[in-house]
Order: sequence, then C-alpha cells, then structure tokens
Amino acid sequence: MTLSPLRSWGRWAAVAVQDVNPKFVDEFYVRLQKTRPVAKKNKKPKSEYLTPGTIHSIHKILRCAFEQAVKWEIIARNPFPHANKPKTNYKKRDIWTADMIRKALDECDDMKLYVAMNLAFACSMRYGEICGLTWDKVHISDEDIANDDSHLWIEQELARVSKEARQQLDDKDIMFIFPSIMSNTHTNLVLKKPKTESSIRKVWIPKTVAYILREWRQIQDQYKEYLAQDYFDYNLVLTLPNGRPVENRIMEKEFSKRREKAGLPCVVFHSLRHSSTTYKLKLNHGDLKATQGDTGHAQIDMITDVYAYILDEDRKVNAQKFEATFYAKNSVNPLKDVTPPEDTNPDLTNLISALQQSPELVAMLTQALKGNAISS
Repeated sequence: MTLSPLRSWGRWAAVAVQDVNPKFVDEFYVRLQKTRPVAKKNKKPKSEYLTPGTIHSIHKILRCAFEQAVKWEIIARNPFPHANKPKTNYKKRDIWTADMIRKALDECDDMKLYVAMNLAFACSMRYGEICGLTWDKVHISDEDIANDDSHLWIEQELARVSKEARQQLDDKDIMFIFPSIMSNTHTNLVLKKPKTESSIRKVWIPKTVAYILREWRQIQDQYKEYLAQDYFDYNLVLTLPNGRPVENRIMEKEFSKRREKAGLPCVVFHSLRHSSTTYKLKLNHGDLKATQGDTGHAQIDMITDVYAYILDEDRKVNAQKFEATFYAKNSVNPLKDVTPPEDTNPDLTNLISALQQSPELVAMLTQALKGNAISS
C-alpha cells in the first residue's frame, strides 16, 4: 500500500504507508508550505502558497486515514498526531455583543430568522444543526418548562451534498434525502449525522426560547392548515412557509438585510454562535467543559485558542477590583495622608506625590532601602 500525494514530488510519489513516520510527515508539511495552490474554475488563488489552514485540513484527512490503517493492522501506529503542523494564527472574530443581539432581535420582523437567531445564540447551535432540527428532538412541554428542563437533542444536520459523493459513499451517515425540486440538479439536500461524536449533544433551553418555539409551531400549524396537501411536512423546526427546508443562502440573505436595517456591525449569521460561546464563558466564569458541552466542539482548545481574547476585558476588571478591594484600604498606603509643607523642595514634593500614586514604587523603594541597610 502506497501514499501518492503528488506525482511530481519525487520520493513523495510512491511511499509505502509503513515507511511514513513523524519525520517524513514533518518534511511533507514543509514541502506543502512551499507549494502553490491550484487555480480552480479560473479563480485566482488568494495566497501565493498553501495556507496553514489548508495544510491543517490535509492533516485531518491523513490522520483519519492512517488511524483506519492502524485499526486494520496495516501499520503499528499513526505518525500524524506526533507531527509538527504549521502554526495557525487565528484572526480575532468580529462578533456582536449581547446588547447588539438584543437590538437585532427586537427589530427582526421575520419569524423564522427570529427563531434561528435565538437558537444560535441561546443554544450555541451551528447553522446546519438549526436547519436540521426536528420537532421530535425538542422538549418544551408544560412539565419541562415548569421544571426548568426544556431542552433539545442535536443529532443531525442539514447539508447539501452531491449525488456523486452520495453514490461513492453509499449514502453512509445520510438519514434522509429531501426530494429535489428540479430534475436536472446534481445535488440533494439531506439530513445527515454530524461530523463528530461530540456534536451529538443535549442542550437546555431558556424558558423564553421555549415559548418562542411554541409560538413558532402554532404559526407552522396555520401554514399547514392553509396549504393542506401543498404543505411539505418533514417535521422540521425551521422551514419556509410551505414546509421546505431553509438553506444557508436564504437565511444569510435575510440576516444581512435585517443587520443593515438595524445599523449593526457587519458579521455573518455563524458569528452568533461565537457570540454565544463568548457570553457563556463570561457567565460561567470560564467553565470550558460546560461551554464545550453546549457548543459541541470536538477539542477544548478550539474554544481556548479562538476565544482567549475575551479574557483581556476581564483582566482589566480584575485590576479595578484589586484597587477597590485591596489598595483602597488605609493600611496599604502609609503615605496617603502625608502632606508636604509649603516650603518643601519641589523635587521632593513630586517624589512624594509619585509615591502616593504608586504602591509599586513604594515597594521598590522599601526594598532598595532594606538592601542598603544590609550592605552597610
């Protein structure tokens, strides 16, 4: 069994998988960083060489493939977890604050978008998870709400896949295929299993969101009654008026329109999930595991790496709390009540003023005086 990433790569062209070790993988990644991306459909590549993000995607595929080789006992161990991947510098994500999201919700006049925004923010759901959610996974009975146990199960997602890919994969992980509206299409909308096991999760719903879902279901029932046999009932939570699934391009267009109308910063719908993660980390004082349980991230460092910048705000607050609870005490700064006489030397006056305003300077001066006393 051989590995053939690129025919023109000399010794990389045909290498037995048994000969692939971490050193080989490291050299492979170095070579990838000097490889130019391929132009696709006459589109000019955005970068001169393959980006770290692209190489990370390659790494994921190969790591998975070699893990299967280990299970089949073709190789003894997977070399990819031990390899040095190129470092990816995450860009700071533009997100809305809680106040911005509240304003967007207040001014939203599209009920399906209103429901989707609440699920993205309150439940940290991905777009595909929201659009693939079915009513049998939503638990918002009177008893559930009374016991603060309103919740939903995320076990599937909506996606558009090519018919060719479905045939090659033998419809693996496909749970339902929506009939195509047009006969000449090369893709299908499907309900499929999430990419990772961690994405399958239970998320508790705030009471207000539970009541919003109830109201939305009543609206759906009115559509069903009005359209009768012309309504496509797939039991989906988020639908068009005729019951058909809502695709990403439709929701993104509606979201963009309402965002501009409200005069809010330019972000995409998916950023609501990032706002949710940030907000929950602040609410639970950095409980990463609890937040990960809601978001369904496969690795906890996907939260810590991308969202670490939110801690800067809290660190500033920490300094303010330190000042209020520690340094404001009378006993901390013995020089605070010292008032220099009017005829004091100006330089000395400035020194005393500086000492009054800087406890750190007092500590440094005290330490220096102790050192002089010991040396003398």
